[in-house]
Amino acid sequence: MAAGLSAAPAGAQKRRRRAANDRVNVAVIGAGGMGAANMERLTGENIVAMADPDMAHVAKAVADPKRAALKAAYDKAEKYADYRRMFDARKDVDAVLIATPDHHHAVAAKWAMERGLHVYVQKPLTYTVREGRVLADLARRNPKLVTQMGNQGHSGDDGRRAVEIIRGGAIGRVREVQVWTNRPIWPQGIARPEAVATPASLDWNVWRGPAPVEWGYNPIYAHFNWRGWAPFGTGALGDMGAHLVDFPVWALELGLPTRVETRHSPWGTPKSPADGSYPLATVTFFDFGNAKGGPIRMTWYDGGLMPPTPPGMPAGARMDPGGGVLYIGDKGMLMHETYGEKPTLIGDGVAERAQVVPVSLPRIRDGIRGHEMNWIRAIRGEEAISSPFAVAQPLTETMLLGGVALRAGVPIDYDGVAGRVTNVPDANRYLDREYRKGWEL
Repeated sequence: MAAGLSAAPAGAQKRRRRAANDRVNVAVIGAGGMGAANMERLTGENIVAMADPDMAHVAKAVADPKRAALKAAYDKAEKYADYRRMFDARKDVDAVLIATPDHHHAVAAKWAMERGLHVYVQKPLTYTVREGRVLADLARRNPKLVTQMGNQGHSGDDGRRAVEIIRGGAIGRVREVQVWTNRPIWPQGIARPEAVATPASLDWNVWRGPAPVEWGYNPIYAHFNWRGWAPFGTGALGDMGAHLVDFPVWALELGLPTRVETRHSPWGTPKSPADGSYPLATVTFFDFGNAKGGPIRMTWYDGGLMPPTPPGMPAGARMDPGGGVLYIGDKGMLMHETYGEKPTLIGDGVAERAQVVPVSLPRIRDGIRGHEMNWIRAIRGEEAISSPFAVAQPLTETMLLGGVALRAGVPIDYDGVAGRVTNVPDANRYLDREYRKGWEL
């Protein structure tokens, strides 16, 4: 860490005992953008602190009168540009919501957990495979910490019903899954631009944080388009896989992939891919040789690419170009939208078989819209947590392996137990990354 910023051992900060309806002291890291969307569901709690390197951006996020309650809460919260200083200064925080760019997720979450704080981390859980395993191990060793990833579809009623139907055998044995999204909806496949003057409100050094690149500021990176740039984001698969891939991994108990191959359009900087923007479109083939019900292939499409329309589509139904999942079984098919919503049954007799599949999964209060409060209620002991790190980490690892195969440029064979690429030893370097001094994991 930087001088004057001290680390703390696991469980170092004493947690207050929580009673039912007791308000939780919450801090937020990355308070604008998605952070504001998450936090406006938590205004019934005590929002005591916030860390963001651009408070002008945060102010814009809460300028809408519809967010008056969030603005009032933010106005009262103590403000920091650097979350490391917030961790050192505030000893009254119970829980931290992290909604930064991807490259900060693991660093911020680990430091919070080491201080005994409950954490909610936006998806993807981490930027690298190793980071995910570090956080999952930390969560296992600190079972009283409540962890949640921001894949809100995991809390939805429709998605949970889709899982029940598939597990109940209504479409038979599944051997193939097709997944697609319209992302990226930000610039990708382009060359890196020249640096320009940094806005006076932005602490660019803090925004870059762990990223070991000496890039100057350009508005094409911050505050939204970072998803398409390799040092900061994880591309379309990292952004939307946590929603879309979640359901097949869950329903079919896939385990980790055993082989991954990614085909793609050109990188933004072909001679040095990791130093530029991701390709505009990719197709990734995931083979799950150890899936519970036998081998399964899942194919991921992004950049607006989609699989063909399946035969027997019900009248009026269509494949949502925004994103969806299609499960192909030997007795029929099931399709749903990005967050598990609107399950559509395809094939003779599927609807009748689905109707008799019993409800077996718990429902989360308020469904998708209750994902953030599910975390709070779990902290208070009122409800089981929806998407803890034990669930989020293997899902995130699966997604990130698509990026590993993308960088490797060839199919990779993966040993999930060892966490190693076995056929291309050099590709193992993509499971980890370097960190800028003062921002080490």
